[in-house]
Amino acid sequence: MFNKVLVANRGEIAIRVIRACKELGIPTVTIFTEQDASALHIQKADQSILVTPGPIAGYLDFEQIIKVAKWAGADAIHPGYGFIAENWRFAQACADNGLTFIGPPASAIRAMGSKTQAREIMEAAGVPIIPGSPVIDSEGVATYWAARIGYPLLIKAKAGGGGRGMRLVHNDDELLRGLSSARSEAQKTFGDETVYLEKFVSEPKHIEIQLMADKYGRIVHLGERDCSIQRRHQKLIEIAPSLVLTPEKRTEMGEVAKRAARQIGYHSVGTVEFLVDRQLNYYFLEVNTRIQVEHTITELITGIDIVKEQIRLAAGEPLRLTQEEVSLRGHAIECRINAEDPRNNFFPSPGKITKYQSPGGFGIRIDGCVFGGYEVPPYFDAMISKLCAWGNTWEEAVQRMQRALDEYLIRGIKTTIPLYKKLLQDAEFQSGQFTTEYMENKIQELSYEDVKEPWDIFYIAAAALFFELNSFYAEQS
Repeated sequence: MFNKVLVANRGEIAIRVIRACKELGIPTVTIFTEQDASALHIQKADQSILVTPGPIAGYLDFEQIIKVAKWAGADAIHPGYGFIAENWRFAQACADNGLTFIGPPASAIRAMGSKTQAREIMEAAGVPIIPGSPVIDSEGVATYWAARIGYPLLIKAKAGGGGRGMRLVHNDDELLRGLSSARSEAQKTFGDETVYLEKFVSEPKHIEIQLMADKYGRIVHLGERDCSIQRRHQKLIEIAPSLVLTPEKRTEMGEVAKRAARQIGYHSVGTVEFLVDRQLNYYFLEVNTRIQVEHTITELITGIDIVKEQIRLAAGEPLRLTQEEVSLRGHAIECRINAEDPRNNFFPSPGKITKYQSPGGFGIRIDGCVFGGYEVPPYFDAMISKLCAWGNTWEEAVQRMQRALDEYLIRGIKTTIPLYKKLLQDAEFQSGQFTTEYMENKIQELSYEDVKEPWDIFYIAAAALFFELNSFYAEQS
């Protein structure tokens, strides 16, 4: 096992990794930038070190991170998700410097980092893929492949993810306009403007299979998560397991995902993601070569600490369970609590949290990084916590999440909590039949009124009284 782990991240995932390390008896060191000096992950780690420059660049400078790790006596680095977690050069740099990268091999990250190469590898492995094109290098090539595949189409960034560099087009005019904007966004986001075309699957579900693989060729899957509740390809709510997959389809997709992992020599934890249509046909989407935000709900239904297993696997330990020993129990829901204003096009809402009261009770889990008085910075991802609810049945999980959302109190900033309260009451969500188009179709129906604080009501009443008194004295004079 490792002597010390450097956690090269921030926020809730840094805290999650630190907790796993503590349970394994591993000391931790974490990094932070000046703008993150009050962050909770600094307090949780055994040691914290300032990196520069801020606010974000320090978390991306892997040469500096490796120097810090070696100076602090760490022999392994956990990248969490985001930042450098899927940077194959960073994984390789760790290996070159005698440090263990807690994640998959650099070769697997590199292979899956290119969406076009990933499609080719998966097709060779017999994994179903969505019809698509090679790299588009001219407008003529684009219109040729559009005619061959058929509209509607997605323009997708070769190095993409998270919906960046992606455009939905329905005809040649939209295609030619979309190419320019998609390339520009891809270049700004990934440093690579290359794009390709892919057939658009109408009203699909976004289903991902959670994998764990050791360095000796053994792989298990831990069932699936339904991540279809999204906005602009950014996940908002996830559930596990899916309400539409049959046990037979779950087994089939799990085995396909394991085959995909073997094809690229994968070890560590990760997910293989699919689009699934209403007939339960499924198509390869991507491999996420890291721990996922939503791993928590799989932990709730399997009883497996995925982050601790990830650390053990990186240390060279074999898998501690077989596929036959994996069982799913009950249902779980995760709501990503974002510092955003859903009523204002999800505009970011940084600022000071004036009041914080978290829910609790049986079946409730919170992974967060904020507290009362904390100043949410404007520089980072908007997610400030993850609220999870587990139930023996789907109905119980929904009811428990509704209760937890009612208890969750965050004041001073706008959050997605009021939106989720409305969403959890929606019949389509409760049926489990929702697709990736749910938010686009439902957003107007999920409107709500902002909750008035008691002191807001007091001030309104005081202002009204002041107005009445002014009017009275004006009449008397």
